Amino acid sequence: MTTDYTFQGWMGLDKSAVDGNMNWQSYEPKTWAESDVDIKITHCGICGSDLHTLRSGWAPTIYPCCVGHEIVGIAVKVGSKVENGIKVGDRVGVGAQSDSCLKPDCEECSQGLENHCQHMVGTYNGKYPDSHGAGGSFGGYSDYCRAPSHFVMKIPDALSSEDAAPMLCGGITVFSPLTKNGAGPGKKVGIVGIGGLGHFGLLFAKALGCDEIVAISRTSTKKEDAKKMGATKVIATDEDLDWATHNAKSLDLIVSTVSSPKMPLEQYLQLLRVNGQFIQVGAPEDPVPAFHAFSLIQRGVKMGGSCIGSPEQIRQMLDFAAGKGVKPWIQQRPLKEANGTVVDMAAGKARYRYVLVNESHAKQ
Repeated sequence: MTTDYTFQGWMGLDKSAVDGNMNWQSYEPKTWAESDVDIKITHCGICGSDLHTLRSGWAPTIYPCCVGHEIVGIAVKVGSKVENGIKVGDRVGVGAQSDSCLKPDCEECSQGLENHCQHMVGTYNGKYPDSHGAGGSFGGYSDYCRAPSHFVMKIPDALSSEDAAPMLCGGITVFSPLTKNGAGPGKKVGIVGIGGLGHFGLLFAKALGCDEIVAISRTSTKKEDAKKMGATKVIATDEDLDWATHNAKSLDLIVSTVSSPKMPLEQYLQLLRVNGQFIQVGAPEDPVPAFHAFSLIQRGVKMGGSCIGSPEQIRQMLDFAAGKGVKPWIQQRPLKEANGTVVDMAAGKARYRYVLVNESHAKQ
């Protein structure tokens, strides 16, 4: 395949980018390293992280910034030291992480926990170390992406590119805590939030064979959708003032996907059985609410968090989804409409993940 191409994409230049003000322009990718892969992008999912980053919500963003970390496309250039057997012409993807230190003495990387490495580099809004090819990281609202091959994976034939893309961040963000915390037959699992992440939680909990799957949302407007995704019950917290009492001690595991700092955290904890676990994956821009220590102490409840997943976990998730026929609920939009789609995403219109399609590349 030709390597005569330029890197260009939708760039956020300041905080107003989240209001649909990204500019299409060229950028300079990281310096080429022989462990890298260049990907001709066909599809890229839109993630809530994109919005947080465009508006500098979590921290000051490195502008100009091209977001998008649910990337699927075709490998058009591979280095001589490429990993994972990737060849030119392979259909591949990269998620929210594109680098870590990968040193043998790194406690995290040496145990396959690259997603927890202190030197993690995000697929966008990051900086690569000189040893891995210096430069900034730029995401998938673009024509091409350059990424270290350790974090690039082949897409199973049984998954379409549009379905695989949102799994690379949205999917793994919930698949990882579900599988690490025992979701499966005999377990009763709650998913807080019926949005882009939450809908993946319901789909995977069903595919994992959980006995009961409870969707927890403010209202019942998405009740029928949630049941089609796998929920056996829906709790609408704004429609039942005593919802926490009525459903107390009913769940073994809760995965919370919401990013609101106003979440009723203490009431969520009441839903857990003895030795139950509450795992937060949504990342509010402000601190979460305080709660009484006895909410944990009395029933031995554990509270924790989860950060995307390692490359190996992502491969396991893709194989699992392919084998079980997990199919996300997506809406495809042309890449040229990225600005309008970001605005719609911020307005909560997604049902349930937007996927940008680079039409000129997808048709080839």
